[in-house]
Amino acid sequence: MAGKETSGRPLSPHLQVYKWAPSMAVSIFHRVTGDGLAIVGALMFLWWLGAIAAGPDAYAAFVACVWKDPGAEVGTLHQVTNILGKVVLVGLSWAFFQHLFSGLRHFVLDIGAGYELKTNRLWSILVFVGAILATAATWLYIMKEALNG
Repeated sequence: MAGKETSGRPLSPHLQVYKWAPSMAVSIFHRVTGDGLAIVGALMFLWWLGAIAAGPDAYAAFVACVWKDPGAEVGTLHQVTNILGKVVLVGLSWAFFQHLFSGLRHFVLDIGAGYELKTNRLWSILVFVGAILATAATWLYIMKEALNG
């Protein structure tokens, strides 16, 4: 067999063949956010449980890393970890809402509705918009309560 013979069957489509659409992005983000929630969420949960088991000092260090604003007496590293902790919490909450709204969209598709191109595109865009708005509303409420409390 000197050369490549073709069987006349179509080849599998490659990524360049497809025109990217919001529905494709929603599907990909659904998988990514699910994995992110499982992995990062589990690591945060295990860190929290370990901090509780290790005693009050370890728990206070955990809370200081992910929630409380460090005072002027703490070092630069602690201030950076506090900011990163908040970024992780905001990211986890966005991933939760993105995964939730995407899952609801998939549920609607599973019952046979929403396959029309315009409807599918609209609901796909609304998943992204809804996740961002829900995350912003949640964190605005949390910050308002933190400032009042």
